Amino acid sequence: MYTATLDRPNGMVATNPDFIPQRVRHPLRFRVLDVHKVERITPNLQRITFSGAALEGFSSPGFDDHLKLFLPDPVTGALVLPAAGPDGPIWPEGAKPVMRDYTPRHFDAQALTLDIDFALHTAGPATQWAMQARPGQQVGIGGPKGSFIVPTGFDRHLLAGDSTALPAISRRLLELPRHARAEVLIEVETPEDHIAFDSKAEVEVTWVHRNGTADGGMPLLDALRDMRMPTGFFHAWIGCESAQAKALRAYLVQECRANPAWIRASGYWRRGSAATHDSHNA
Repeated sequence: MYTATLDRPNGMVATNPDFIPQRVRHPLRFRVLDVHKVERITPNLQRITFSGAALEGFSSPGFDDHLKLFLPDPVTGALVLPAAGPDGPIWPEGAKPVMRDYTPRHFDAQALTLDIDFALHTAGPATQWAMQARPGQQVGIGGPKGSFIVPTGFDRHLLAGDSTALPAISRRLLELPRHARAEVLIEVETPEDHIAFDSKAEVEVTWVHRNGTADGGMPLLDALRDMRMPTGFFHAWIGCESAQAKALRAYLVQECRANPAWIRASGYWRRGSAATHDSHNA
């Protein structure tokens, strides 16, 4: 079993900057962007590249940052954005659009382009919009308004998520330094949904396939139980369906005695609620 203080003194762990996450706040800004390019990466993953001068000053230093995507009205095509007030966004009365959370996949500060990946696993409004997206269309974005910076100095890194978490996992692997070690568990629909990852780190990826099943099971949890847990000081990051994310975190804390402070688990979507506010990259 893994023990959080296996071979280093507690005091050293508590004060070592290699293990202390940082929160960074950003000024809240709202931008109108143009669809620049649409590309199907896998049968169930679509990448849309947005562009526009409004991306000047955009910043996303955290690998699992999220921004709000504001969709145009499906009937009129009108796009409504809020104003930035002292206590948050201020919306015109009765004009609040459909919005969803998304992780910025890649930002090019020179070209002023922003890639966002859409997991096409639900029939929600964001998926429907992404599947019909064409160059020249417009959307709005807000944020990111904050970033959570996880240090890369841990002995090991455990990354577990489904297709909605692919952008964050890809970004994390890209930023890990040489000699870092990462174990990755990813749940996708079929082997055709595998993607390649760039990383300087030593990475071991385990793909878990749903193969069209939607029975409420937890394949990521089953895979985690079957894998050999990392040793030493490891950070775990989880992004998937809400109930499964909670179960994965509980398993790491209760069964593996992992340090709760070094686990970041996010419910990116909720089964049976494609239209809920917590859908992420879906």
